[in-house]
Amino acid sequence: MIPTWLHVLAWISVLLGIACAAYIALDVRKHPQHMSIMNYVWPLCALFGHVVIVPFYLKYGRLAAHEVAHPAMQNDETPPHKAQTPFPLKVAKGALHCGSGCTLGDIIAETLAFLIPAIAIWFGWQAIFGEKIFAVWVFDYTLAFLFGVAFQYFTIKPMRGLSPGQGLVQATKADFLSLTAWQVGMYGFMAFAHFYLFAVVLNHKLHVNSAEFWFMMQIAMFFGFMTSYPINWWLIKKGIKEAM
Repeated sequence: MIPTWLHVLAWISVLLGIACAAYIALDVRKHPQHMSIMNYVWPLCALFGHVVIVPFYLKYGRLAAHEVAHPAMQNDETPPHKAQTPFPLKVAKGALHCGSGCTLGDIIAETLAFLIPAIAIWFGWQAIFGEKIFAVWVFDYTLAFLFGVAFQYFTIKPMRGLSPGQGLVQATKADFLSLTAWQVGMYGFMAFAHFYLFAVVLNHKLHVNSAEFWFMMQIAMFFGFMTSYPINWWLIKKGIKEAM
């Protein structure tokens, strides 16, 4: 049985994530990011990071607003978001850029798999996997990868002036390791929540259509951030991924 305190906490965290995402979405409409894809990255990350992401965005995300970055670039100056953001925080932004694609892909995949149970069968449930969750994770990863590469493409292609084909290749190289590392951390925590915390400790099945499930997903995204952070550090240092 799920304790009342956990149920209430789950709802507070989920609603807070939605509120923070809405706040940032409204703010980037007033202050669009110089790199347009970040207009979507910040609100998506706020869905799981809420009270951590909002101050991070206000202090460092706003430095990359077009109204701030463009005049500096016109004057051949280093844009504030590059000059005033410490490297460890640039890495954090790179990891969040990856995480936004994972977040969008996971939300869509989990929702579709819940509404259309046949999707899990298409991705191996009963034929390959005895547990439905593993088949849904394959679907999760597929969508997250597609969104992650797309987000990376619209970052790398304009920054490097690449052709569409070159942009796609470089986006795939930049995002594959980062996204995979993120999903490993996320899946690791969700496995713990699904198979132990809820099934054993609480004796309750973790359902997709519950606040508890999405609360666990929010926590899982933090684990995804932690497992992808070292990979993003290496990718940015090597110049495979752009610092933002």
